[in-house]
Amino acid sequence: MNSKDKDTLAVPSTSAGKQPEQRFLSKNKCSDESETYREESDASGSIVEDICWISWFCNLRGNEFFCEVDDEYIQDDFNLCGLSSQVPYYDYALNLILDLESSHEDTFTEEQNELVESAAEMLYGLIHVRYILTNKGMSAMLEKFKNYDFGRCPRVFCSGQPCLPVGQSDIPRSSTVKVYCPKCEDIYHPRSKYHGNIDGAYFGTTFPHLFLMTYGHLKPQKPLQRYIPRVFGYKIHKP
Repeated sequence: MNSKDKDTLAVPSTSAGKQPEQRFLSKNKCSDESETYREESDASGSIVEDICWISWFCNLRGNEFFCEVDDEYIQDDFNLCGLSSQVPYYDYALNLILDLESSHEDTFTEEQNELVESAAEMLYGLIHVRYILTNKGMSAMLEKFKNYDFGRCPRVFCSGQPCLPVGQSDIPRSSTVKVYCPKCEDIYHPRSKYHGNIDGAYFGTTFPHLFLMTYGHLKPQKPLQRYIPRVFGYKIHKP
């Protein structure tokens, strides 16, 4: 968080199963020591000069469900109403998300820096769940839906129907994110263990249903087929 820390690679503590090698480079400073990260981050082979916090976070392995929230949305205090009481180190976490310098960074210990980084992830998640209910947020999630970023329904008779992320609660730390199938209208655990560590409150209970109301043409018909248990070809009747 302080100026010295930004000259080196900072490894944020995370709640979404991040790997130790996934590092954040300050948008304002990229040191020579970050060359290895640059090469690993760009599969095309070109050198990445720098990366903002939001892009870094959304591109971490396991964070594919997240879309990138516009800076303008985050900078509007109205959109963040009530979050300051839910997130510790709120002001510092917000500065980190927006890549802004803080006047008190030099006084932080390493432990405090880690707490701020963790708080930034929580704050971004709570902002994200609000953003994806807006028109721009819906549009961003639509592109991810079309690209099957949220996975497909594991049910055989849903024929690979693309899913949407959903939370079972709007209260943070209540449950992890699940995927909702618009075809069978049921929820499932994400196939990736990395996605399975994401807080469900960062997507909320409303998103997939409002999404399908907004883009009604994407709502599929319910499957007509269902599995019928048989023994030697005969249906099993309930006793």
